[in-house]
Amino acid sequence: MKIVLIGIQGSGKSTQGNLLQEKLNVPFLATGNIFRNLAKEEESEIGKYIREYMFAGYLVPDEKVIEIVSGYLTKEEYKNGYILDGFPRTVKQAETFKDNIDYVIYLKVSDKEALDRIAGRKDASRKDETPEAINQRIKAFHEQTEPVIEYYRKMGKLVEVNGEQSIEDIQKEISQKING
Repeated sequence: MKIVLIGIQGSGKSTQGNLLQEKLNVPFLATGNIFRNLAKEEESEIGKYIREYMFAGYLVPDEKVIEIVSGYLTKEEYKNGYILDGFPRTVKQAETFKDNIDYVIYLKVSDKEALDRIAGRKDASRKDETPEAINQRIKAFHEQTEPVIEYYRKMGKLVEVNGEQSIEDIQKEISQKING
């Protein structure tokens, strides 16, 4: 099964992705983790390139994202499916990414809820979560990613879930919607 998780930063994509990974026995790939790991490569050109975008709160350009994610998905561990978090984030990425996705799960939460969750997590390893970067990502979500939601809705692949429930209730709603 091939699943994409979409939602504003702080919507619970990682939490639900990890739970789905266990339940469906397919790997979870968080593109944010890929980019954070690449950004740690102090001396590499790709590391510098990614860092420049991430720390400013901007999305990495489509061509580079598609190249990196597509490269990861050619690995053996993803041949029987995956759960993707953070890709595609733009309509161009969605149109270019032709990998027979089964479901796009949209974890819908308000901006206020997302901000409250982000403020409460304070993960020291997330140096890209400055207030300016977070606000820029929320703006980018509304401008660039919300059209992706509509793109997949029109394709009949979108599963919209109330992301402001308990973790267990969100998981139950996802299971009901993808398993009929």
